[in-house]
Amino acid sequence: MTSQDPGGMSRLPQERRVVTEIPGPRSRELQERRLAAVPPGVGSVLPVYVTDAAGGVVVDADGNSLIDFGSGIAVTGVGNANPRVAARVKAQADRFTHTCFMVAPYESYVQVCENLNRITPGDHEKRSFLVNSGAEAVENAVKIARYATGRQAVVVFDHGYHGRTLLTMTLTAKSMPYKHGFGPYAPEVYRMPLAYPFRWPTGPQNCGPEAAAQAVDQIGKQIGATNVAAVVVEPIQGEGGFIEPAPGFLPAIADFCRANGILFIADEVQTGFARTGDMFACEHEGIVPDIVTTAKGIAGGMPLAAVTGRADIMDTVHGGGLGGTYGGNPLACEAALAVLEEIEEGKLTDRARAIGETMLPRLRALAGRHPAIGDVRGRGAMIAIELVREGTTEPDPVLTAEIARRCHAEGLLVLTAGTYGNVLRFLPPLVIPDHLLAEGLDIIEAAFTG
Repeated sequence: MTSQDPGGMSRLPQERRVVTEIPGPRSRELQERRLAAVPPGVGSVLPVYVTDAAGGVVVDADGNSLIDFGSGIAVTGVGNANPRVAARVKAQADRFTHTCFMVAPYESYVQVCENLNRITPGDHEKRSFLVNSGAEAVENAVKIARYATGRQAVVVFDHGYHGRTLLTMTLTAKSMPYKHGFGPYAPEVYRMPLAYPFRWPTGPQNCGPEAAAQAVDQIGKQIGATNVAAVVVEPIQGEGGFIEPAPGFLPAIADFCRANGILFIADEVQTGFARTGDMFACEHEGIVPDIVTTAKGIAGGMPLAAVTGRADIMDTVHGGGLGGTYGGNPLACEAALAVLEEIEEGKLTDRARAIGETMLPRLRALAGRHPAIGDVRGRGAMIAIELVREGTTEPDPVLTAEIARRCHAEGLLVLTAGTYGNVLRFLPPLVIPDHLLAEGLDIIEAAFTG
């Protein structure tokens, strides 16, 4: 892979090209049609209507070519319309598009599960099954944990995001826009403090052990460890603002779970498949979860998700208790097989680390010049900056939105996040060429100078 031909994606020029205002007239026309057809509850970060995408660029209906620092929210890590993915999907579409694995199974589903059992953390015997979305994966992981343990309580953490279904919305910490007005919520869900280094009262150096101690104490007092089926946690929080728990926090929680018969569920929906510079983010601190949920980067843009867990846990559920009509669709399975080949053959975990080694120093230098940047954090190609009112740690969502707007206007697609709406998150495709990565950082720097 080279910066000139990242992963064979050069069917589109790897260049930023702004030929109209953004969004342009054609996108604005399409937006008017959208407003008449789609409810306003379905939002969009940037209403440019996409006609093509590859490598590190997204092309809109007006001919603008935008640098992609979003990857469809960490989905197209191997590049949009990756040639290997596209070829496998096209070939499968010519054979058959659906049978339902629960009716008449097919080999590619089994192959995907075999691969997940091989690559997820731990050398124990595992089982996997396939669903459609990250929320569906998390919901099934909780179902399995409750079934296997005979317990009902589920522990989650501040700032966490796990989905939009009734149960996963309940697991999610952020009220607006994900929970507001949608209650009542699912029962037996309990929220604990997360080790958030930037905002920990006694400082980041104390954050890991103190947060873990608080969580363990509250579980004991409020729930009782013997009533807890599972702890569900993102090894790096996604929508919550790319919060990387302070060192030692996750291992301490995992140890507590192991000592008390509680299942540790790693929600790797956004962090999985090489995004953080490891195949899975929990590997960074040597954590071996009982169950791992995956989605997003698993299939290069095709809808697919999975639950992988210890065989003795997964095998407890009765026949017919797991599944779904579309889970493990054959097109998505072929895409997933191609994605893993791309990651392993292209050494994309190494590439993700290289992206982080490029982005973090530049963003930290930018923070040194702009006090509004309170924190720079992340690993691999999962990087964020948190914006605050100068001289404080008070969140500044207004400035965050303005910086994002300036980036969009210059042809750089960036995302916002965070419980307080004050985080810019960067998720470039792992195959983005170096020159586009550098140009995107130039645009971010210019956005702070107005």
